Amino acid sequence: MDLKERMELGAAKKREMNCCQAVLVAFADKLGLGEEQLKRLGSGFGSGMGTMEGTCGALVGAVMVSSLLSADGEARKNSLAIMPRFKGLCGATVCRDIKGIDTGKVLCSCEDCVRNGVLAACEALGIA
Repeated sequence: MDLKERMELGAAKKREMNCCQAVLVAFADKLGLGEEQLKRLGSGFGSGMGTMEGTCGALVGAVMVSSLLSADGEARKNSLAIMPRFKGLCGATVCRDIKGIDTGKVLCSCEDCVRNGVLAACEALGIA
């Protein structure tokens, strides 16, 4: 699966699950875990950890993917690359800010947050 296909798989999965789950499931082939396991792993992280006050679930999913696929000691380094890349693409890292709850201006759709989470994880991990 190429990068574009992985990004679009994540966006398609967003229609049936939360953002974190969609990012995780987009990497099921790399993670060696089934879709149901990945959905359970990411179930509490959608909608900014259920409150819209927390970190975007797509970003959490990207960091989870990195943590699961990184060699010892590499996950933190990858997180340091994923976070600013995601913020640059989506305009913020907190769900409430991305969704424009206080400003009325949506910075990024959930589907695009998922695409951007997949992209940021792939870039950090060197997955084409």
